[in-house]
Amino acid sequence: MSTVYTIGFTKRSAASFFNTLRSIGIKRLLDVRLSNTSQLAAFAKKDDLAFFLEAICKAEYRHEPLLAPTAQMLTAYRSGKCNWEDYQRRFLALMHQRQVEKRIDPTVFDLPTVLLCSEFTAEHCHRRLALEYLQQCWESLLIKHL
Repeated sequence: MSTVYTIGFTKRSAASFFNTLRSIGIKRLLDVRLSNTSQLAAFAKKDDLAFFLEAICKAEYRHEPLLAPTAQMLTAYRSGKCNWEDYQRRFLALMHQRQVEKRIDPTVFDLPTVLLCSEFTAEHCHRRLALEYLQQCWESLLIKHL
């Protein structure tokens, strides 16, 4: 059984973020954000994040858009045009439609891995939904939210 972590970068300093990842021995970060280059992301912009992960944690960075929502889904949720329950239903249907359990190799989680998104907690974040979906398909994942 592989333990897979999740983390959001908002409301965290770079020191807190990277010290947390280093303390649990993360060796791979899967970025499941739709957009990973926004100036609002501060230290979590794609290129900066890849550099810091290698330099601080000796970990690799990978963007995994298969586990990201569509732009339309995200806009509808953030603008209040759909509630969390609708978003959750739509996102899980998207995971099923994309057949992510067949398109992502489960061995990606053989190294200590964390899924990254922007939300501070996993309660209302697609990173939790994506891992719970994969957990149901593979039955070999233990999920821990940081």
